[in-house]
Amino acid sequence: MSAKDHVFTLGIEEEFAIVDPESRELRSHIHEILEDGKVTLKEQIKPEMHQSVVELGTEICRDIDDARMHVTELRSRLAALAARSKLKIASVGTHPFSHWRDQLITQGERYQEIVRDMQLLARANLIFGLHVHVGIPDRETAIHVMNQARYFLPHIYALSANSPFWVGHDTGLKGYRLKVFERFPRTGIPDSFESLSEYTDYCNLLVKTGCIDNAKKIWWDIRLHPFFDTLEVRVCDAQSRVDDTLAIAALIQALISKLHKLLRQNVTFRIYRRRLLDENRWRAS
Repeated sequence: MSAKDHVFTLGIEEEFAIVDPESRELRSHIHEILEDGKVTLKEQIKPEMHQSVVELGTEICRDIDDARMHVTELRSRLAALAARSKLKIASVGTHPFSHWRDQLITQGERYQEIVRDMQLLARANLIFGLHVHVGIPDRETAIHVMNQARYFLPHIYALSANSPFWVGHDTGLKGYRLKVFERFPRTGIPDSFESLSEYTDYCNLLVKTGCIDNAKKIWWDIRLHPFFDTLEVRVCDAQSRVDDTLAIAALIQALISKLHKLLRQNVTFRIYRRRLLDENRWRAS
């Protein structure tokens, strides 16, 4: 497929809260949901670090209409799975009042390793995000698109902000989720990279020095996915409504497509310094 004919496919990942239908408190019941979910949804349903969180991921979607079908069906199936265990599913960037200290950590070496590495920071990272993948097969091109897309991340986050409450407090912010997550290393808006080689060297250095075991532990607001040929925008809060999820995904897809088109025409968007982008990111919340 030529660059001109390239289709910017979509993949959408949503993290949901498992809640009690009466109290609306979080419930650490991921194993009950996964037991049935793996049969019907297979790899489209996954656990997260806390047992009160479940992730759904669409298959590769050709366009936003295709994505709507996948997201709607996945949400419906998840709600049905939860109902079998007398539970409900909620979608929001942070739970309004349940406390992270009351939640169980999911069993599994990956999550236990993160807890060992980051201790209380990991246990307190009880948040729910929306991640949007846009397909770009050429990774060199993807790095340059990522550099330019950085400028728009605060704008996208401002539209997606859906986490005003934290452990029973009104934070005074529209979006508190990123404030929780940025305690982790390798988060926030990334620096720009001159080339794919520079980016690869950075990842290899982190692995070589024992900081990470693979590039999936780079949790920037936007990243070149280490295993898929996608740019993954990770800045957004989970959305309560399907329409909002799809509107944000469509906006991200359109943005990546436009920047890619401009790049092919040798027109590049200005690359701003990270400290200026961080100021916008703060104001977006």
